[in-house]
Amino acid sequence: MQIFNQNFKNEVVVIRGEKIRLGEEKLIKIPIDRLPTGTLIEIPVYVFNSNKLGPTILLQGGLHGDEINSVELIRKMLIDKRYKIQRGCVVVVPLLNVFGFLNFSRDMHGRDVNRSFPGSKRGPLASRMAYYLMKEIVENIDFAIDYHTGGAQRNNYPQIRYTPQDEKAKELAKIFNAPFSFGSRLIPKSFRNECYKHNIPVLVFEGGESLRLDELATEKGIIGTLNVLKHFNMLKEELVIPKTEKTIEITNRKWVRTSIAGLFSKRIKNGDFVKKGQIIGDIMDTYGETHRFVKAPFTGYIIAVNNFPVINMGEALFHIGKKTASHV
Repeated sequence: MQIFNQNFKNEVVVIRGEKIRLGEEKLIKIPIDRLPTGTLIEIPVYVFNSNKLGPTILLQGGLHGDEINSVELIRKMLIDKRYKIQRGCVVVVPLLNVFGFLNFSRDMHGRDVNRSFPGSKRGPLASRMAYYLMKEIVENIDFAIDYHTGGAQRNNYPQIRYTPQDEKAKELAKIFNAPFSFGSRLIPKSFRNECYKHNIPVLVFEGGESLRLDELATEKGIIGTLNVLKHFNMLKEELVIPKTEKTIEITNRKWVRTSIAGLFSKRIKNGDFVKKGQIIGDIMDTYGETHRFVKAPFTGYIIAVNNFPVINMGEALFHIGKKTASHV
């Protein structure tokens, strides 16, 4: 199904005053600021523009600096030369938040870049990063895939999140075909929210957890990306993409939270199907005097787990999603 009817933009891509014409490839570095030490902060941008007109897609990692697996996923596709396309254009940002990456931090100077859009040319560093991303890169694209991981020891099973009121994004999610997909509300001042205002569909791929590499998340992210590129005839026809089961569309989600503090252990694996009332975890105090079971509140799938064993009252343990009643 062809979901884009507008004219594609890749005849000439212009970033920071540099023109990337049909059939050209370039690495462009967009300067953002200098740190007090004089170190230059830049956004590295790879542009792969084929010699045939087609969609222009942005593949972006490291919007949150501690989400290392998003950087690894794009890096692996770079070294495997996955962006040698035959139609359209791929704009690749392997690492947006360089400062957060170096400091093992989600933020940049204490500010979340993904809560700083549309940004300001004269604002704080995070705001300037958001501004130049929109001004220099997003103006060139037709749609985007933004790669993320879970945070704070929470591991997200590979999943796609999209804007539910965006029909194009919903269709792209089906094409990507992650293990799970679901509509997710727009967050004010986020990258996806700002792109939605400009009628640019964005898929958010979530897989793994912050400060960790995750082979399954990398594999599923790459396969999904290739599914999208192949759908738009951007890859060579002979390229074989591993087959995967059809994405499970999640309609309702809930975080299971603990009512007591203690040591937490899981009885299930991330991605498992569980039934209502099933024991999925245990919480015990450090002296072995109390023991409480964690049970599934409804029948569904585990789409995220808390991997930290020491938990406090009210903390999230499992993210469970379910399909409509007729499908489970």
